[in-house]
Amino acid sequence: MALSTMKDEAPFVVEWVAHHLAVGFTDIVVYTNDCTDGTDTMLKRMQALKIGVFHRDNVIPEGIKPQPSMLKHASEDPLVRASDWLLILDADEFLAINHPSGTMDGLVGDLNAMDAHAMVLTWRIFGSSGIRDWSRQPVTDQFTRAAPEFWHMGWGTKTLFRYDPKYLRPGIHRPIIKSQFKDTDYPGSVLWVNGSGRPMEEWFKLRGWRSIRRTVGYDWGQVNHYAIKSMDAYSLRKFRGNVNQKKDKYNADYWALQDRNEVEDLRIARHRERRNQIMDWLLQDPRIRELHEAAHDRAEARLAEYRRSEDYQALVEGLVAASQVPISDVVAKPPKPRDREAIKAMQSKLDQKRQAKPKEDRRTPPPPDWGSPVTPPYVSGPVDLSADLSLAHGENQGLKIPLDPRILTAATMEVVRGGKFDRRHARNIPALLGECRRLLDLDAGFGFIALRARLACPDLEITIHDERPALQAFSRRVATLNFPEATGISWSQATLNPDGLWSGLDKLVQSVRPDILRLSDPRLPAEAFPVERLAGLRRVLVPFPDPAEAGGYRARLASAFQAAGLTEDPAGEAAGSLLFRRV
Repeated sequence: MALSTMKDEAPFVVEWVAHHLAVGFTDIVVYTNDCTDGTDTMLKRMQALKIGVFHRDNVIPEGIKPQPSMLKHASEDPLVRASDWLLILDADEFLAINHPSGTMDGLVGDLNAMDAHAMVLTWRIFGSSGIRDWSRQPVTDQFTRAAPEFWHMGWGTKTLFRYDPKYLRPGIHRPIIKSQFKDTDYPGSVLWVNGSGRPMEEWFKLRGWRSIRRTVGYDWGQVNHYAIKSMDAYSLRKFRGNVNQKKDKYNADYWALQDRNEVEDLRIARHRERRNQIMDWLLQDPRIRELHEAAHDRAEARLAEYRRSEDYQALVEGLVAASQVPISDVVAKPPKPRDREAIKAMQSKLDQKRQAKPKEDRRTPPPPDWGSPVTPPYVSGPVDLSADLSLAHGENQGLKIPLDPRILTAATMEVVRGGKFDRRHARNIPALLGECRRLLDLDAGFGFIALRARLACPDLEITIHDERPALQAFSRRVATLNFPEATGISWSQATLNPDGLWSGLDKLVQSVRPDILRLSDPRLPAEAFPVERLAGLRRVLVPFPDPAEAGGYRARLASAFQAAGLTEDPAGEAAGSLLFRRV
């Protein structure tokens, strides 16, 4: 069951319902209050069609907000209480099933197989995709750009859970364990998992509504959050009010927080064909089509009026400026004050239970892409750099580096922001250059170390090699940011081994004529370096990310370098690189 509360969402109801029927919900229950645009009438008509949609009137007691009122009614609703699995969603939230099956049946089947009782699904924040105007196209088709997965301000959650009214009551972000059961064995007897199917930490069953680094996951599912849509849609929401009656919620700060377009995410598109079929079927009903078209007509008429007002123009100007706020500079509204003593007491009890477990079971491992220092620092997969994003910068060893989430993983951006990116090698590279004047850095990523060497030695000529176009483009951007003149800096995307003979490497070495070669990827094999290829070199650097692996690199590569007359200098290892030089 999908459960929601809505007010004046008529332009979007058909898509929202069709989408959630398409992914496999069998029941959709929607409470409405104070509708003026036909949202309630449309849902009542869908209920009459007997397709699994049920409408409820949200009768709100004075002084109570709509969502808490809906949750109170829902907890007493026989249909809701009879549901097997329940997910509470807002009208701007769409479940995307990333599970291999692509269906609710497949997802729930695996949750049942592992005897899980709840899946904590993390938001993906979807921005405006640069769209200003109102459109009748489906929301999930229009807005395809989102915040990076590992942007912590976007980690609000919704929870798909087995509804057991004896122990639980519905909550906006997660089910609430009833007070009389919090200090019993019940919390420890049920398994909650994250959006990748990995066990959640115990504390989340008792408090919180956001994922943290150790608990975030999207492999099986995510909730796409379209909080703002286009500027026109945003202006309608601002002038209309919101479900929680929050004053001045829809301001420029909120837009800056939600208008995140750093990466493209098309995973929800796997549901498009089935959703379109259901939408077409619903809109064949004359009454639903009439209400749907009237809702869009009404929105467009109101917007035509708004556009003539100074308030609208001022709003748009503010939103345009807010869109330029770099993701690293976004400021979220401060959280509500918490009862720290109560949290401390609860955490103490959880710590006692955790200490009783075997050591390997006490801590949830970090998600993929956070990893250790040897984890690749770059986002994997295709990269689209066509969007002109406003980016903040981190400064490392005198070099400014754009904090671009399309290129750098979240963990890397944290390190860059702290000025610690590849700090050991950056500090030591000037001392390892000797009298060399031409550096070729192979598989260099965006060439941070080569650029740092150039900063330290302005007469050094550097060539930054990497076969990935996006990293080359990023490298050029970093160079432009830090060096007024690019003379003496070049790049190469040469394929090193196109024919199995490393002829590409031969051509590159012949064109650059380096006297110092750096192997940023120390996994290159010894056969890539026959004597004749190393003849003009005075030094070779083999950086190692993990000191424990230095011996393995030495055993694999030293014989090739020694055969070419290059002798290892023990001073290199202390600087984080194997150093071979011609005596």
